[in-house]
Amino acid sequence: MTIPFRRSTVTKPYVAPIVRITHWEQLDMTTRRLPRALAAGLTAGALLVAGCADTTNMSSNRMVVAASISPLADFAKKVGGDLVEVELLVPAGASPHTFQLTPQQMNTLSKASVLILNGVGLEFWADKAISAADNPNLKVVRTADGLDIIDDVDEEHGKGGNPHVWLSPVCAISQVKAIRDAFIEADPQHKYSYAANAAHFIGQLEQLDSEIRRQVESFSTNKFVAFHPAWVYLARDYGLVQAAVIEKSPGVEPSPSEASDVVRTVRKIEARAIFAEPQFSPKVAEVIAQESGARVLILDPLGKPDDYDYIKMMRANLKQMAEALR
Repeated sequence: MTIPFRRSTVTKPYVAPIVRITHWEQLDMTTRRLPRALAAGLTAGALLVAGCADTTNMSSNRMVVAASISPLADFAKKVGGDLVEVELLVPAGASPHTFQLTPQQMNTLSKASVLILNGVGLEFWADKAISAADNPNLKVVRTADGLDIIDDVDEEHGKGGNPHVWLSPVCAISQVKAIRDAFIEADPQHKYSYAANAAHFIGQLEQLDSEIRRQVESFSTNKFVAFHPAWVYLARDYGLVQAAVIEKSPGVEPSPSEASDVVRTVRKIEARAIFAEPQFSPKVAEVIAQESGARVLILDPLGKPDDYDYIKMMRANLKQMAEALR
């Protein structure tokens, strides 16, 4: 899938590069046993302190962090604990492919210390927003940098990268490390806390990785049909095959011939379910399911707005996959 890219007419400002502090991965056991700060998900309103020009929230002295999507916001909270206040820019129920920032969120960017992005074109608004924020102290981290990106090709936009890296825990671990390094650079006095928090959360992600591998081994088929190509990294890293997608580009419904091709694929692989997503209308998926004799199940790439937790979301998705593929 290729994400629409909007060119900005504003000159992109210089953004200091993130320095990868890889030696934090070599923490000794004494450091790893440091107390883990409790994760605190505060409301966006707490981030906006009128008249505060500093890059931290003066009422709490916590570092203000903006994150583009729910998974990255959760990663930031796990790494930052009670040292950070995290503003989620794209609500969990919205699609990052079409979202526009609000003036209130732009105000947050003007005060934030760190902006956490996925990259690979997901945040088409990022360059323009960074320029408009006019915040020379803002450290921008694109967490997909350095990952092996899967190409997407469609007729409308040509060749580009698939941005959905967070849906593989293998890639998520790399993203957490990038966030850890950005926090250490932005707030070095708390480097040991950030490093210890990251190490603890990475251990949880490694456990999730093992769970997924065990589940996939129990599947009777490894082929599935998805609403749009959000699950290609999960498929690549865990031995699954995305046999077909309904919408190759977000919001672009398939033509009659493309829909017929999907129906034929569903019948060929004897798929028991088609995976839709809560951020998009399921109508097309329901029509294809009816034509092919399959049913519609939901895989959620972004999670529910309330009480979001990446690991819980991925376990729920794994349960849905198992129901269709086991």
